[in-house]
Amino acid sequence: MAANPLPRELAPGVFWLGDCLDQPHGDVMLHGYSSLYVLAGADSSVIIEAGHPKDLVVVESQIEQLVQRGIPEVRFIFTTHQETPHSSGVGRMLQRFPEAVLCGSTSDYHLVFPQYVDRLRPMEIGDSIDLGGTRLVVVEAVIRDLLNTQWVYDTASRTLFPGDGFAYNHYHGLGQCGKVAEEVPGLDLEEMTAMFAEFALYWTQFCDLEPYIERLDELIEELGVDLIAPSHGLPITDLDETMPRVREGLRQGSAHGAPRAT
Repeated sequence: MAANPLPRELAPGVFWLGDCLDQPHGDVMLHGYSSLYVLAGADSSVIIEAGHPKDLVVVESQIEQLVQRGIPEVRFIFTTHQETPHSSGVGRMLQRFPEAVLCGSTSDYHLVFPQYVDRLRPMEIGDSIDLGGTRLVVVEAVIRDLLNTQWVYDTASRTLFPGDGFAYNHYHGLGQCGKVAEEVPGLDLEEMTAMFAEFALYWTQFCDLEPYIERLDELIEELGVDLIAPSHGLPITDLDETMPRVREGLRQGSAHGAPRAT
């Protein structure tokens, strides 16, 4: 098996971490990420997402690599929502970084980690974390897995971290692991987006997605997004090239659940 190509710096101070999850699909082996990101400012760093259970040993090693490289102290941990692939490492990270606080939608974490109640920092849309030279801002989560899902945006690199909002698999056998979307010309992004939505965003099959797609485009324009760093898809570095394919994948996924004519 090839060496894990992560961590990878996507933009100055924006690091992509994670490991692939094998997902057999018929005769083909698909891979999917439950990615984490480290955003390093001038004064402090934040870990965005807390990892899938199977990845924790790997991502902890990747975080240590970044610490050894001299990133500023990790003082914040942010999870987009409490689902297992996004939050499994919360307790371990709070233990590893005793000065860090857990930020975002923190509901229910006090029940799991009563010893860390004083280190929970609830945030709402518009709230931000000052990292020195940049801010991580909570923005509207246009496409949500859970009702309390939150997205965040880095003001310096203009990176959007949308959790499950841009979720799709990739092909391990074609060497697509650890690459951004635009580096994979054979990536069947439309089909993969539709497939992932069928299982992870089931509600999208039973509603008109056009208002969501329209609002997504508005949010990207309002923020001036240059980079999209999803939890379950390859990062997107050229929005003009890739966003039309994301939109089509969302539409295909929605069409799968549309009523059939009889």
